Amino acid sequence: MFNATVLALLLFCFAVGQTDTTRQYPIDANHSTVGFNVSIMNGLSRVSGKFTDFTVTLNNDEKDITKSSITVVIKATSISTGIEARDKHLRSADFFDVEKYPEIVFKSDRIEKKGKQLTLVGVFSMHGVSKQMSVPFNVIGTSKDPTGKKMNLGYSARFAINRRDFGINWEHQTVKNFVGDNVEVEINLLTKAITVQ
Repeated sequence: MFNATVLALLLFCFAVGQTDTTRQYPIDANHSTVGFNVSIMNGLSRVSGKFTDFTVTLNNDEKDITKSSITVVIKATSISTGIEARDKHLRSADFFDVEKYPEIVFKSDRIEKKGKQLTLVGVFSMHGVSKQMSVPFNVIGTSKDPTGKKMNLGYSARFAINRRDFGINWEHQTVKNFVGDNVEVEINLLTKAITVQ
């Protein structure tokens, strides 16, 4: 029969073996972008824009990326396409209805890795609708400072959503397909300098 000392030693060794290697990576929002673009008049043109107010909680496991996680929270009112009248319309009940639905959120459930392909699987919530989504992403690379003790990392993701899947169904009164249904999303994230482990 194990005595208390032996049992305590075994539990300690097990705990050491299960050390969590995940740590939070702060995001450099000034050099990161949450952008989008959508076709206009059946592809005769495209309008691009971005959200200027967002927070990202990135917990990265440097030994096993599939143990990492990310949550992105976007303030819908921060939408910017460069034309204030259009942005005001996009904030209205015709589109994002920002007073009723102030945030757009993606929260990962897991990360899948197949070969070199990385995929975030999680729940995307917008305009009062939540759907599970798979989002392919890339680790662009790292950049170390001259001392080699600090580094920045870059990530990118590109995917498409159908606005009608989230109840955004506005149509122009006279021009059919004036605003396309499929919205292409592009996210580029740069971390602040973190200590190399």
